Amino acid sequence: MDTRSDAAIVSRSETRDGMRIDWNVPITMDDGVVLRADVFGPVKPGRYPVIMSYGPYAKGLAFQDGYPSAWTRMAEQHPDVTAGSSNLYQSWEVVDPEKWVPHDYVCVRVDSRGCGCSEGVVDPWSPREARDFHDCIEWAAAQDWSNGKVGLNGISYYGTNQWQVAGLQPPHLAAMCIWEGFADFYRDLCYHGGILCTFAKNWYDMQVKTVQYGLGERGARSRVTGEPVCGGKALSEEELAGNRRDFGGDIAAHPLDDDWHKGRSAAWDKVTVPFLSAANWGGQPLHPRGNFEGFMRAASPDKWLEVHGIEHWTHFYTDYGRELQLKFFDHFLHGKDNGWREQPRVFLQVRHVDRFEPRAEAEWPLARTQWTRLHLDPATLTLGREPSGREARTSFAAAGDGVTFLSAPFPHETEITGPMAAKLFVSSTTTDADLFLVVRVFSPDMKEVTFQGAIDPHAPVAQGWLRASHRKLDRTLSTPWRPYHAHDEEQPLVPGEIAELDVEIWPTSIVVPAGYRLGLTVRGKDYVWPGGSGGKLSNFKNELTGCGPFLHDDPDDRPADVFGGTTTLHATATRQSWLLVPFVPAPAGEARRVEPAVTGVTSPVQGVSGRPSGVKGR
Repeated sequence: MDTRSDAAIVSRSETRDGMRIDWNVPITMDDGVVLRADVFGPVKPGRYPVIMSYGPYAKGLAFQDGYPSAWTRMAEQHPDVTAGSSNLYQSWEVVDPEKWVPHDYVCVRVDSRGCGCSEGVVDPWSPREARDFHDCIEWAAAQDWSNGKVGLNGISYYGTNQWQVAGLQPPHLAAMCIWEGFADFYRDLCYHGGILCTFAKNWYDMQVKTVQYGLGERGARSRVTGEPVCGGKALSEEELAGNRRDFGGDIAAHPLDDDWHKGRSAAWDKVTVPFLSAANWGGQPLHPRGNFEGFMRAASPDKWLEVHGIEHWTHFYTDYGRELQLKFFDHFLHGKDNGWREQPRVFLQVRHVDRFEPRAEAEWPLARTQWTRLHLDPATLTLGREPSGREARTSFAAAGDGVTFLSAPFPHETEITGPMAAKLFVSSTTTDADLFLVVRVFSPDMKEVTFQGAIDPHAPVAQGWLRASHRKLDRTLSTPWRPYHAHDEEQPLVPGEIAELDVEIWPTSIVVPAGYRLGLTVRGKDYVWPGGSGGKLSNFKNELTGCGPFLHDDPDDRPADVFGGTTTLHATATRQSWLLVPFVPAPAGEARRVEPAVTGVTSPVQGVSGRPSGVKGR
């Protein structure tokens, strides 16, 4: 690591836009590395609670400059985001201090090790970073402008590392808001069902290397101060490379859930701090799983779950999201008796094909869920309430578009909300097979209904993945509705022999209108929306075609001689494949009519004629 001091980084203070701002405050870590923070606080002297974020995206880089396409869409469609602020201090995925300081908070933004104006070696989500975060929390609690209570808030990276640092139990960490932050490094980010996801490697290139400390004048400048957001010192390309881990290479070197992954994942029994976990139905295949797992498994007695839709970043900044966060932190950091204790433990924005409806619940999964198996019939490619009872099979190219199983039209509006799972009996002509499961909804004219996802504008209802050689379950953590795979060894297939697979499908919500059908596609590659490109965002390499940037197309991970054969789905009298569906009846007292398949599971969810456009049958 280059250890020359950066004389261009100067700590200074000023008062502007109703805030006292301390720029580039040094925080020295236990190994001597100096991190830098910007501190936004009330002008009036006093001791205030702290809202902190720690991450790699350069605290001085404006949202508008770093992520222009995302900012433009949000600002145009949600004017409440920009209202009441100069928007000079808006940064990617962290709070706008102009909307928090007036409520008597000090907002602290820390550039993580090796990024922005902080020196050191970049090693995303590493135990070293978690230790740094812990020490930054304790540093903030000891300042003369702090009341000793530190809250953490932020999206994505700034949420994920909250799960990590909470496991270290900093004494002055008082509350957290994890907005769309994953928690399991292996299952949520790197390997979906054991299949390598290329997102992390590409994200590192596009969003971290571009703001690495040492870029100097080659990096962006702050809209507010005019200073370089990556420090004034200019390092060579070789020096920059020496100051960062080969993140993609590190992930590829750890194909199983070993100590490297576990050291970057949440330790649920040690997460005891009060928290608000906010998930996005459309956040697959990255964030929502961690938010649900955290709510279900963390040891904290004071925890709440909120679930919304639309883009990954939007509701964090809208009045809806910001006011929810403020009420939470006002209670735990300011000690206000503001009714938060009466806040429903689970608050869902239930998804319809054309809107969201808010609803309070008491638990997750919902206690009144009517778990229903819809059986896959390989002979007719249908989803039915009862198993067909006959022996059948259907085959598809192992790296191809697969096959789709369809229900009959639902006679009445039907809600599906919760986690899902599939039981499949599979054989392959090779020693392995990758399965990509996609839960879909089709209109009466057989057109697929997709949704604005966290990233992609044409996201399906839900997805799940499994590499057949990773089919081993952790029996202690598995439930019927959430199979939990061990990922601690490979169990190759014997070509031609049938293997039993349980596939986790991430939580979802959709109210299916009358006349619409439910579909399950079993594929050998990533889902692709048949309507063409959904455009491209400035911070991703690929066009958006249904899965956003979360693709599984690394040729080294999926060699053709292993994953390019033929996959066959089987059904026999004793081997029945099914999709476990969380049908949810209306809450007591609601007038909405309930689909018979939900209350009694008696509607004929079986035969169907015709195929939707772009869906291949047997």
